[in-house]
Amino acid sequence: MERNINTKCIHLEEDPGNKNHYGAISFPIYQTATFAHPGVGMSTGYDYSRLQNPTREHLEKIVASLEGGIDALAFSTGMSAISALMELFKPGDHLIVDADLYGGSIRLFNSISSKNGIDFTSIDCCKEDVKKYITDKTKAIYIETPTNPMMNVTDIAAISKIAKEYKLMLIVDNTFLSPYFQNPLKLGADVVVHSGTKYLGGHNDTLAGFLVTSREDISEQLRFNIKTTGAGLAPFDSWLIMRGIKTLGVRMERAQSNAFKIAEWLENQKAVTKVIYPGLKTHPAHEIMCRQSRGFGAMLTFEVQSKEFALSILEKVQLIQYAESLGGVETLITYPTTQTHADVPEDVRLKNGITDCVLRLSVGIEDVDDLINDLSDAFKRTEEELYSGKES
Repeated sequence: MERNINTKCIHLEEDPGNKNHYGAISFPIYQTATFAHPGVGMSTGYDYSRLQNPTREHLEKIVASLEGGIDALAFSTGMSAISALMELFKPGDHLIVDADLYGGSIRLFNSISSKNGIDFTSIDCCKEDVKKYITDKTKAIYIETPTNPMMNVTDIAAISKIAKEYKLMLIVDNTFLSPYFQNPLKLGADVVVHSGTKYLGGHNDTLAGFLVTSREDISEQLRFNIKTTGAGLAPFDSWLIMRGIKTLGVRMERAQSNAFKIAEWLENQKAVTKVIYPGLKTHPAHEIMCRQSRGFGAMLTFEVQSKEFALSILEKVQLIQYAESLGGVETLITYPTTQTHADVPEDVRLKNGITDCVLRLSVGIEDVDDLINDLSDAFKRTEEELYSGKES
């Protein structure tokens, strides 16, 4: 019988127990670069930690199990994972990518992958007809859902149907929802991308990235890439992510609950012109989210009435911290224009709705009343400063 996802976060279904690790409940950190051979032509299964390490391997099996994949590979960062993924393609290949992606992904595609001869077409995958952009050189479709930061939602199953019709690889960045709330492989994706730094780690204390696949051929290619480029996750970082995953379910549930309440509070603020959260019925893709995921996550984006108001909020929040990244237990507020999407050309940002008035919240697990009080105080002091001539 298949175990519940909360149990999977803690135990592998095929885990034989701790008898091989001296009774250790916490999986050991194998902090070693190399392994001794029992004899000539013989191996323990581990030869060199760049190739594989027991701690990293255990983590990879957990992530593969959570996503329903046949293999998962753990990388030193989310961007190193995407970089390795791009090595599956060759000069002249064409990829269709969502226009609203994490700025680091856009930077990689525009500055490095393009230099290496890969062509990209950016479109609004949740609204445009993807088929119109497919050519005889197209090899893959790359999406985030929900997107960063505008929370656009793409119907994964519908895009998968197109990808299969044209024999294209479908890649889905699932960082925002984590495998706790969404499993793109089960909806027809071929590869799932995660910044493990975010919800999987969950504590803003280490970097990691993952690629998970349902295909043997892709697994073999990616294993060759990680061995060759040496971007595998270190043993201690693997252990930290493993420890974070143990509380993934309880963190996601609490953070989502907080996000709902904060989104509803923001909707009632006169200085807020837009609240974008898939859990709200006002979100245009709310029904798609209900169909393809088990939750709505804890990321939300909102727009205020002026750039000055946005900048003031960033400076006046106290419990909420003004910082990049997301998915940790702490609530963070981010200004995409100068942080996550600073390297994206201004015209592209504006086309995607990322104006100087847009703020992104990664809602954590603090008491929600404290978070709302912090926002309320920041809004009140901003209004006094900007509109009443009072100093904060």
